[in-house]
Parts: sequence; C-alpha cells; structure tokens
Amino acid sequence: MEKLLFTGGTGFLGRNIKPILDKRYNVTTVGITDADMIKANFVTDVPELLERYDIVLHAAGKAHIYPKTEVEKKAFYDVNLTGTIHLCEALEKVGVPTAFIFISTMNVYGDMPGNMDTEDSRSLVGDSPYADSKIKAEVFLTEWCKKHNVILGILRPSLLAGKGAPGNLGAMVYGIKTGAYLSIAGGKAKKSILMVDDIAHLVPLVAAKGGVYNICDDHNPSFDELEATIAKQLGKRKPMSVPFWIAKCLAYIGDICSFFPLNSQKLKKIVTSDVWSNEKAKRELGWKPMDVLENYKI
Repeated sequence: MEKLLFTGGTGFLGRNIKPILDKRYNVTTVGITDADMIKANFVTDVPELLERYDIVLHAAGKAHIYPKTEVEKKAFYDVNLTGTIHLCEALEKVGVPTAFIFISTMNVYGDMPGNMDTEDSRSLVGDSPYADSKIKAEVFLTEWCKKHNVILGILRPSLLAGKGAPGNLGAMVYGIKTGAYLSIAGGKAKKSILMVDDIAHLVPLVAAKGGVYNICDDHNPSFDELEATIAKQLGKRKPMSVPFWIAKCLAYIGDICSFFPLNSQKLKKIVTSDVWSNEKAKRELGWKPMDVLENYKI
C-alpha cells in the first residue's frame, strides 16, 4: 500500500475525504491540530517527518476570510507560501515523493467570474492575498518538482460541497436553517461546485499523470436549485425570493453597517453566474465528476 502524506487532513476537506483515501493508501496527516498524526507548524518550522512518502496531498492553507490589516494579509503568505516551502524542505530530508498534489483555487484567475473558461483561457491575475499566495506557491512547486523530478498535480477546485462545508455554502445552509435567508431575483445565477469527495477520487489519477486542472461538476447548479436541495434536506420551505431592487437597497445598508449580512460586493456575486470548464480533467484523466445536487448531504 502506497504511503500518502496529507496536510490539512483534519479540516473540512480532510474530514470528508480521509476515509476514502484510507481505503487505498496508508495515510499520515500532518498539521497543527491535536488530531494530526504528526503535529507541526509549517509557518514557523520545517516539520520533522518520519519517513519517505510516495504521494503528498498538500491541502493545508488559509482561506475564507477577507484580510483587513497588514498582519492578516501577511498570514496568507506565511501559511500558503512559506508553509509550502517548509514542507518541501522537510520532504528533501526524508526523500522526495513520487508525486505531489497541491490544492490551489479558482481565485488564481482573479475576480472576473468564469464563463466556461479553461486552464489556458485565463491568466493568473488574482491579486488578493489569498490568490497571490496560492499563485506564488504554484510557481515555487513547479520549479521544485521539476528540480527533483517529482510529478506535480495542481487542482483548482470551485466551491466545495460536503458535510460541514464552510464559506458561502455553509452560510447558505445556516441561513435557510434559521429562516434568515432570502433568495434574490429568483436565484437564476449558476455556480460551479465540486463534491469534496471528488478530490479523493482524483488523487490516484493526478498522481499518475500530473498536470493543472480546473475541477467542478458538470451541472453548475443555480442558486435556486441549491436552495431547494438544502431546504428539502432541512425540512424547510424553499426560501422566499425578493426582487433585485429590494436586495440592492438592503445591500446599501450592508455597505454602511459591516455587521449586516448583505453588501454590494456579496450581492454582485449572488446574481452573477460563475462557471468553469472541467473538460481538461475529464479528457486527460478519464475523470467523471459526481453530480452535486444528487450527492450533496448536509
């Protein structure tokens, strides 16, 4: 059984996919939590690894916050870039792996929504601390893997769906559960989403071939479809939809009062479709993504 080193293996991604990976690999998790098998802080130290691993799945990273201070901005580079460099230095000490898989993000393409874009149709122009730190980590890993003859796979997932999902999907679930959620303009905008389980399904495929891939499901569900799926599972009525002009007025309140759940930036994302092409991953890896609406369980 191949040995796999999994960073970030105790977070949302890890909790969902480690049981799948355990069936195929001898998995060792490494990170800062007490649940990690090897406890290490990549930001401050080069971790002490126990042995050489065949595959590294590097999913540890910082996301899901909008930095307001220079300290918060620096934290993205500390975790996403410096942490990656320290991990590679640790791997050199025990012997480099055969394959290294890095979990990046669609944010590397910038703020402009996707329109079935491919890996080659958009430049890496993301300039937020999150996106830029991921871009710099991708560049570092490309050079490091080439130098050490390691197969590099870079996965750029869309919004992830799975049990206990954080971020915008988690906020939608919470809002519908508590009755504090309003659908906007009929929820017509579509979003690329990926079942988190598919990361595990992609590991052996990417480890064998390498490459850079946008990953999402084929359906690109609308907000309306997601709202209906979530409401049904929660035993709630489908959220009421309000016209765009009302939402716009509410967003102005959020622009002034930071504690308000809706502002103009969030509203724009809600009413704008953001969809990406997964054709390269399907074509080159023989991957068939799971349908989010059929498989997502809260």
